[in-house]
Amino acid sequence: MLNVINEKSFPVNGRRPDWLKVRLPSGKGYSEVKDIVKSGALHTVCEEARCPNIAECWERRTATFMLLGDVCTRSCGFCAVKTGKPRFLDADEPRRVGEAVRKMQLRHAVITSVNRDELPDGGSAIFAETIRQIRIQVRGCRVEVLIPDFKGDPNALQNIIDARPDILNHNTETVPRLYRPVRPQGNYQWSLDVLRIAKSQGMTTKTGLMLGLGETPEEVLQVMQDLRNIEVDIFTLGQYLQPTKQHLPVARFVHPDEFAIYGREGRAMGFRHVESGPLVRSSYHADEHV
Repeated sequence: MLNVINEKSFPVNGRRPDWLKVRLPSGKGYSEVKDIVKSGALHTVCEEARCPNIAECWERRTATFMLLGDVCTRSCGFCAVKTGKPRFLDADEPRRVGEAVRKMQLRHAVITSVNRDELPDGGSAIFAETIRQIRIQVRGCRVEVLIPDFKGDPNALQNIIDARPDILNHNTETVPRLYRPVRPQGNYQWSLDVLRIAKSQGMTTKTGLMLGLGETPEEVLQVMQDLRNIEVDIFTLGQYLQPTKQHLPVARFVHPDEFAIYGREGRAMGFRHVESGPLVRSSYHADEHV
């Protein structure tokens, strides 16, 4: 299997392969979602992280709301979100997110955030209140959260677990060897602990990796096994795309056939659901993962 994977790569020569080309945003659904987000003074990871699927997802009237502002306290080598010192904490944001979810008539809402390491609880109370507001305003709507590691703080994590989201997602992002350039303020063990603790309290857990940063197939499979050892339920894999010249370069474009192999391996390992493909992101088709 590894020999097949090693043969399936695409050279990085200044252009993207055909399987990574997407259409420009347009359409009625896209415009309506954009208006709802703008009128609520909200942020989405779709826009801030320059997600390639924004046209498809917004046309389907799905979006991933980003809490706690649009400035992150961390400087991850892959992420397009602004890095700096956040100016304030918006306590009314949870209510407005709930209102936007109601206006969009969502049945599955995905909530993420920037890192706010300067806050004592990492912003976890805002996460918890957002979950409650969605439940108040939109009965029956499932809530998926994509959370930071909170620097390993179990009390911050407990704030979110106690709010009982339907899915608790925390992205592992890459293999342990690449954490220093990819997630310089992160820690592989913190990420595993978030998922392990959440699972031990009955949460449906989810995580994902980006490929194309220089990882080897053996390292990918080892991370997948680490995740299954702590009984993670849902696993996603997608292609890393360099958002600007100031971010980490793409080491290689991973062929769709290789993604298919990882998908088969993941299902054989026992993941309940695996979403594996070049354009897959954490919340891509998230409503279908449940």
